[in-house]
Amino acid sequence: MSRRRPLPSLWRRSLRRLGIAVLFAAVGSGLWYMEEREVRERLSWMGVPTWERLTPLSLHRVLRNDGFLVGWSDVRVSALWASYVLRADSAVDVGERPGFRRDWRTLWPVTPDGYLRSGYDRGHLAPNYAIALVHGPSAQYDTFLMSNMVPQRPDLNRRLWQRLEEVVIDRFVPRHGTLQVIDGPVFDADVTRGMLRRVGLVEVPEAFYKILVVPGERPRALAFVMPQEVRGDEPLDRFVVSIDRIEALTGLDFFPNLPDTTERVLEGRVNAAGWGLEAVANLPGRFD
Repeated sequence: MSRRRPLPSLWRRSLRRLGIAVLFAAVGSGLWYMEEREVRERLSWMGVPTWERLTPLSLHRVLRNDGFLVGWSDVRVSALWASYVLRADSAVDVGERPGFRRDWRTLWPVTPDGYLRSGYDRGHLAPNYAIALVHGPSAQYDTFLMSNMVPQRPDLNRRLWQRLEEVVIDRFVPRHGTLQVIDGPVFDADVTRGMLRRVGLVEVPEAFYKILVVPGERPRALAFVMPQEVRGDEPLDRFVVSIDRIEALTGLDFFPNLPDTTERVLEGRVNAAGWGLEAVANLPGRFD
C-alpha cells in the first residue's frame, strides 16, 4: 500500500511551480513590452495617436505590422490611423502587388470581397508602393491586410489620394530625407448616422486626412483633408489644413509626446513654405 505524500509538501511544490510560471510570464511580458515600445518609437515619432477625451468610440488597439502601425477600432470596424516613416536613404526593388487578405487580429471578419458592388474601392492607408520601396517585400505584403483598407470612392482612391501618395514618396521624401506620416479616416460628426453607413461591417468615412512631419528639434508639418466626393483632378494645395483642424475632426491627439510650445507651433499653423507644394499640386497621377 503506497504512502500518501503530506499535503503541505504538495502545496509547496504547487506554489513553486506557480512562482516559476509567473516569473516566466513576467519576463516574457517585459521582453514583449520592450520590443513593442522600440517598434512603436521607430514607426511613430513623438508617440502613437491618443485621444483628446475617452468615449466608447475611442476604444482601439494598435496592430503592429512590418513597416507600419495601425490603430484599429472594433467598434467602427475600421482603422482610425496608420503611422509609418519614409526615408530617402533606403530603397529596395518593389515586387508585384500581392493579394488582399483578411487580418485574423480583427474581432469582426473583414474579407477581401466585402467591398464588392458597394461603389467603394479598397483604399490603402499605409501605401503599397512607398512602404515596399522603403521597408521591403514583407512590409508590402502587410499593406494588403484588410485592416489597412478603408472604403474610398474611386475618384479619390485612384486619382487625388493616389496623386498625393506619389508626391509624398517621389518629391517630399527626397527633398526632406525622412518623413513621419500619419493618415486615416474622418467619420461623420453625427455618430448615429455614421454608424449606420457601412460597407458590410466597415463604417464608411466622410473624408481622409494625411499628416506629414519632418522630424527634428524644429519639426515642420504639412497636413491635408480630402473628402470622398472629389473629381480627382483638383490641385493638392486646395486641401491643406492645420493638424489642429484634423484633431478637431477626429478627436485624436497626434504626437502626444511633443513639448507644449513645439506642439502649438507645429499643429496650430498652416505653413506650406519649404515643401515645394505649388510645383507639384497639379501633377497628374499614375492613372490620369
